[in-house]
Amino acid sequence: MVHPVVAEVTARIVERSRERRTAYLARIEAAAGNRPHRRELSCGNLAHGFAACAPDDKAALRTGIAPNLGIVSAYNDMLSAHQPFERFPFLIRNAARSVGATAQVAGGVPAMCDGVTQGREGMQLSLFSREVIALSTAIALSHDMFDAALYLGVCDKIVPGLLIGALSFGHLPAVFVPAGPMASGLPNDEKSRVRQRYAEGKATREELLEAEARSYHGPGTCTFYGTANSNQMLMELMGLHLPGASFVAPESRLRDALTAEASRRAAAITALGDDYRPVGRVIDECAIVNGVVGLHATGGSTNHLLHLIAIAAAAGIELRLDDIEALSHVVPLLARVYPNGSADVNHFHAAGGIAFVIGELLDARLLHEDVETIAGRGLSRYRVEARNDASQAVQYVLATGRSEDLSVLRPVAAPFRVDGGVRVLRGPLGTAAIKVSAVPEDRFVIEAPCRVFARQDEVQRAFDNGELDRDVVVVVRFQGPRANGMPELHALTPLLSVLQKKGHRVALVTDGRMSGASGQVPAAIHVSPEAASGGAIAKLRDGDVVRLDAEAGTLDVRVDDREWPTREAASADLSASQQGMGRELFALFRDRANAADAGGGIFHCA
Repeated sequence: MVHPVVAEVTARIVERSRERRTAYLARIEAAAGNRPHRRELSCGNLAHGFAACAPDDKAALRTGIAPNLGIVSAYNDMLSAHQPFERFPFLIRNAARSVGATAQVAGGVPAMCDGVTQGREGMQLSLFSREVIALSTAIALSHDMFDAALYLGVCDKIVPGLLIGALSFGHLPAVFVPAGPMASGLPNDEKSRVRQRYAEGKATREELLEAEARSYHGPGTCTFYGTANSNQMLMELMGLHLPGASFVAPESRLRDALTAEASRRAAAITALGDDYRPVGRVIDECAIVNGVVGLHATGGSTNHLLHLIAIAAAAGIELRLDDIEALSHVVPLLARVYPNGSADVNHFHAAGGIAFVIGELLDARLLHEDVETIAGRGLSRYRVEARNDASQAVQYVLATGRSEDLSVLRPVAAPFRVDGGVRVLRGPLGTAAIKVSAVPEDRFVIEAPCRVFARQDEVQRAFDNGELDRDVVVVVRFQGPRANGMPELHALTPLLSVLQKKGHRVALVTDGRMSGASGQVPAAIHVSPEAASGGAIAKLRDGDVVRLDAEAGTLDVRVDDREWPTREAASADLSASQQGMGRELFALFRDRANAADAGGGIFHCA
């Protein structure tokens, strides 16, 4: 039995999704079969499919009776998190051959880095890159040559995009293969201090660049707990990683062994054998709820308020912000990882990591245990640590069940917070989300005159001119999916943090995104409807008193009730955000985009 709230939320998701989920399962059932689909290809089709393979692989594909694994890779060597994937196809092919299977790189998907594009025009393509990745995944698998697929991806929109694409081929088993985090660099609290000193004009660009270079310094995922590392947690809690795979260092013996084992596992769970595990059945309502619970318990990225809704929809499941909020009230915060603490994911992993979190949540009945995973039935299979045995293969040992560092990871009985810290705000300005896990409790309620902006750089200029040196609610609008692709607004964090440290009561209200990096400043994000769709946030004027109340769950404006309904919404010239840096190619995406509370994407399937 699970916790009553977890059971209640799951039941209502099941009920509201029944029609769509039934249709989805019927579709993937029709696509499944107990023989390779490539056997249905014409001789010319099949010959094209194996023309460049090694002789033994070509012979195996020619007979068509052994599993063939498709590799969908987000490799590029500009992203530190994805550079290690260069070697993975070699490891995967060799491991597949060891069990009589074959593997081919089916295709690549784009992988952009929000860390590089932050505050730049390219960031306006970031959210929509998720949809491009899903589309690219579909193209990679459209050759109908494969019995299962391995997905090589780590970062922000990449894993959600891969999973949305994988779910469109829900009859195929899917194994997600991570690359691991880079070694710890400059401590996060020191990096944060340099960033704030730079925002105040007290540090030079050279000092800032040196701090950033010491933080991001080698292959692997950035070590703070943003969307990329939240992705890895989700894939493990939702049963798509091998147990213990998420935070093992790149290019280590254990990482190579886990990659090889992922290939062998993919070959073992195809429809050609007796342990068929299609991804469309692994990702069900219980798996989605488990993902939400894991997000709350670890203080994961608010980007997943978008991504989990979109992922669920791709599986015929309707997840809502109300569900996410309801779970947040009963799931305690067990981890403090930057930006919600000073530790990084390597410290988190060393303290007990995901195995500890899963164990604690299972014991507290906050997770569904009886679920399908790629490792077998039952989430208890993930209460283990992965190690190398004497032959350098993967060996699993039962996790100790204790935290090795209570400043980073705590048990359910003594959490950092009794709840997950995600709230939904509602009021005359629309619906928004806020993450308060790092916000001081005396800042849960902010009421102050607002200052309205339509661009992030306008906020910087006002800050530099001293115009924000007071109690203020900074409103940044026309930042939603339909306006400019909904970029993250990270550049605001140091500025607002400086104002808060001066003692001012400040908050952010935006229809844009802030990821997991809003930190200690209260931020009402993902405001829906967005300004570009005529949302009420477009009615705000400089000086209007805005009240953000994370305790009551409200986002209000102190304007006369007779005036507010008749006040006209402001418009904005968005042309500068819709041309250049490839943005003109995404007009169709902007025109078709869902609201943020529906996932912010273009696939209208929920």
